[in-house]
Amino acid sequence: MPKNFKLDLPRLIVLVLLGLNLVAGWFVYAPWGGSAGEMEAQLRALRSQARDRNSSLERTRQLTAKMDRGRSEGDQFLTTYFLNRSTTYSTVVDELSGMAKRAGVKVREHGFIEDPVEGSNELSMLSVNGNYEGTYADLLHFLQEVDKAPRLLIIEAVSASPQQGTGVLNINMRANTFVREAALPVLAQNPGGAR
Repeated sequence: MPKNFKLDLPRLIVLVLLGLNLVAGWFVYAPWGGSAGEMEAQLRALRSQARDRNSSLERTRQLTAKMDRGRSEGDQFLTTYFLNRSTTYSTVVDELSGMAKRAGVKVREHGFIEDPVEGSNELSMLSVNGNYEGTYADLLHFLQEVDKAPRLLIIEAVSASPQQGTGVLNINMRANTFVREAALPVLAQNPGGAR
């Protein structure tokens, strides 16, 4: 170091301030987070992402609402049209007997065969084999009654053979209905569909 170079406090302060000004100038021309244009572009990109995610969230909410409504309507269908295990046989016999009586058909006997529904632990199919007596007009009326039954009752086969000299038919009908193993849970109604 030369002898005449004296480092005094005012010069040191000026040098430090000059260095800080250079650093500040650097950040003005090349900001740490980017220039104003770059930050504006990032802000536009973030707003676009937020809109996309909000629309995706809204689609997901709508899909969830539709799934909840479908599940609720499915459970309501099962509750309305499928029989509960504890009352299956008496309900089927009562309903078929009532329909036969309204149609003027005489009930002889009923037989049942129950088979599990493949792929379901909660449902089984009940095949009902019933024997009846009545006229042809009574048979048609009875079939209309079965078609309008409050339960899902699917007629698989009907056969009728005349009794000699009487005008009365021996009627055999095989129908299927479905049985659910347990009571279904009641879902809370959600009018808006949102959770």
